[in-house]
Amino acid sequence: MNDGLILHTLPYCIHIQYLILMSNSQKERSRHSNLQNLQMQTQEQRVPSTTIIKIQEPSIKLEATTAGQFLRKLFQIVFYIQLFLVFILVIVLTIRGLIYAGNTNRFHPKKWYPPLLVSTASSAIVSFTWQSICFNGPSKAIKAAFWVSPLLTCAAGVLYVLIGSPVSLAAGTIAVVFGVIQSLYACWVHTRYEYAAKILAVSASFPPHKTATFVTISIITCVLYSSFLFTGIGGATATGTTLDVLFIIIILLSFTWSMQVIKNMLCVTISQVKYMNFASGVEMSTQIALCDTVKHLVGSVCIGSALVPVIGTIRGSARAVNLVAGDTAEFLFSCASCYSGVASTLITYGNRWGFVHVGVYNKGFVQASADTWDMFKRAGLVSLIDSDLTGVFCFLSGVAVGSISTLVGGTWALAVHKSYATEVSLYAFLIGYFMCRIALASQQACVSAYYVAYAENPQSLRFDATIPIRLEELHRYHQVLQSVGSYRSSSWEIN
Repeated sequence: MNDGLILHTLPYCIHIQYLILMSNSQKERSRHSNLQNLQMQTQEQRVPSTTIIKIQEPSIKLEATTAGQFLRKLFQIVFYIQLFLVFILVIVLTIRGLIYAGNTNRFHPKKWYPPLLVSTASSAIVSFTWQSICFNGPSKAIKAAFWVSPLLTCAAGVLYVLIGSPVSLAAGTIAVVFGVIQSLYACWVHTRYEYAAKILAVSASFPPHKTATFVTISIITCVLYSSFLFTGIGGATATGTTLDVLFIIIILLSFTWSMQVIKNMLCVTISQVKYMNFASGVEMSTQIALCDTVKHLVGSVCIGSALVPVIGTIRGSARAVNLVAGDTAEFLFSCASCYSGVASTLITYGNRWGFVHVGVYNKGFVQASADTWDMFKRAGLVSLIDSDLTGVFCFLSGVAVGSISTLVGGTWALAVHKSYATEVSLYAFLIGYFMCRIALASQQACVSAYYVAYAENPQSLRFDATIPIRLEELHRYHQVLQSVGSYRSSSWEIN
């Protein structure tokens, strides 16, 4: 009976202990706030705010190995060759599709192209508007992304179900389930919203010069490039042979890689400028950084653009498997631990924070990723990086804009020609998703540069107390978990 009483009162004890720790955390936060003010006064005395060094030359570059230089050059050549070949393929497919449509009534270009083109334009407008909102109100933007994205995803899923084809029913089921998962995840991580808003506001409060111009040019480029590629997909859809299906897959793969390269080129450029500012107060020309990226770093960016999505997906799935497996089933737990170990090893050699060192030091992407991750370990930032929501925020923003694009294009196609609605909706989602990710690349670059610069010199007076306070909160949270785990173990031993 005493054992049952212990187990019954255990949650209340944990809750009371957590409230006590949170109360102490609030006192410590007040103390850190005073310390932060003192640090700001000291910084004003040592490093005046008016002392800004302007340079017009690229940062110091490190020599790469022969094998690394060859690999970077190889990826750069492959990327340009596939762009050229896909360009020729799209022209041929478009001309052939228009000729075929003129001779038969199977394909109607006036019913296939307009919904997709309008959804592309709408996703560009929404993406540009959204990135402006993120700059001006990061706290509201983060909350909106985590709560609006599930609703829009479920709405897109309902549209797929209404279309009624086998593919659309499968897509609709996945979309609705994913929307529910997003909602549960938003409830689970709601306590992290405040820190995510703070780190986004601190790192991106003063964007580099001409950032809006570069983002606008990138979005316009994506609109033109997407419209061009999907005209070729429309031409392949007109005939619909087995070979045309292969052509569509090739064009979609090229589109995905190209969008990732554009996004990461912007990330490398912006993160290079912001890193120089965070690390040493240097105000570097954004135009010089862009020219430096285009001339010397395309190969590394292409490698990173191919690796990061794959490794990120593996690591995300590994963390999900760990949550599902828990520690109840020994076999399932061992498999999850093995998979998690593989994912942890892969993230060392391919992560998005490596793009900062790619731009600053002209390192190869794999070496840059390994160096930045090693710095995070030495600075004790790995748990903070894992719990950071800015990357998830950008992802959910992309899903939300992709869902909006799906609703625009899919609804139009469903109204004018139902058989086109499924493919148009899926293509519209891809366009909207990547359009938003490119629009938010500058914010993500600012956050990455802030973390890397802090990891290199945590004692620098250029950083406020945002990260130290968060690290202390995480440390206290882990202490609570450890105490709960030890208390449970002792309770089971008594039983």
